[in-house]
Amino acid sequence: MPSLDVNGIRLHYEDAGAGPVLLLLHGWGTSGRVWTSCLPDLVRDHRVVTLDWRGCGRSDHPAEGNTIDGVTADLVTVIETLGIKPTVVGSSIGGVFATELALARPDLVERVVAVGSPGYWPATGMLDKVQDLRKRLVDDRVGTLEGWVPNWFAPGVPRGLVDWTIRQLLDSGPYIDELFTECTTYDPRPRLKDLQTPITYLHGELDAEIPLEVPRSCAAETPGARVHVFAGCGHLPHQENPRAFTAALREIA
Repeated sequence: MPSLDVNGIRLHYEDAGAGPVLLLLHGWGTSGRVWTSCLPDLVRDHRVVTLDWRGCGRSDHPAEGNTIDGVTADLVTVIETLGIKPTVVGSSIGGVFATELALARPDLVERVVAVGSPGYWPATGMLDKVQDLRKRLVDDRVGTLEGWVPNWFAPGVPRGLVDWTIRQLLDSGPYIDELFTECTTYDPRPRLKDLQTPITYLHGELDAEIPLEVPRSCAAETPGARVHVFAGCGHLPHQENPRAFTAALREIA
C-alpha cells in the first residue's frame, strides 16, 4: 500500500488519474474510502489523491499530534512531498483542516472545498453535545457510535452505509477524540477575512449535525466565498449522492 513517512508516522494515501489535482480529506474517524463512489468519475479528468489522516484508516494511530495544527502540519508535508498544488476538499472536520491549511500556507493550495464543515458550531450550537460525546466515547464507544452515526445521514439512506461508516470509526484510533475537545473552543470566523484562497462550502440540505446557517455565516465572512446546497442530503453528500457531488465539484475544480 502506498504510504508517506510524515512527521515520524506513516500516512496511507492513494493517487490516481491525471489533470488538475484534488486532495480529498475524510471526516473524523473514517478514511479515504469514503470517496470511493466519487473516484471513477473524478479520475477521468483529475489527478485525485485520497489521504487517511493521522489516527484514521490505514495510517498510523499515534497518541501524539492529534490536533488541528498537527494534522495541518502533516498536510503541508504531504503536499510538498508529492509536489502538488491541489484543490483541497475536506469533509466535516476535514473542511477545518483544509481551511486552516489555506490560512497558514496559501501558496500550497489552489482552492478549498469545505463539505459539511463544522466551522464554529461545536463551540457554540452543539457544545453540550460534543462534551457529552467525548465522555460517552470512553464509556461505550460502540454503543455511542451506533446511536450517533445514523444522524449523519438523511432519512432513507441504506443501513449498510451507516454500518460501514461505524466499522471505519471503530477501526480508527481513540486518540483522535482529542479533536472534539479542541473543537469546543474553535471559531475561524475572525480570520476568514484573511483567507487568500478561493473557498466553496458544499452542504447537505438535511444536515442534522451542522445546520445551513454555519456555511452561510462563514461564507459571509469570507471574500468571494460560495455556498452550494445538496437537496435531500445530510452531513455526507459525497456518499449520499455521489453523482450530484462530483458534478458540483467539477464546476469548482
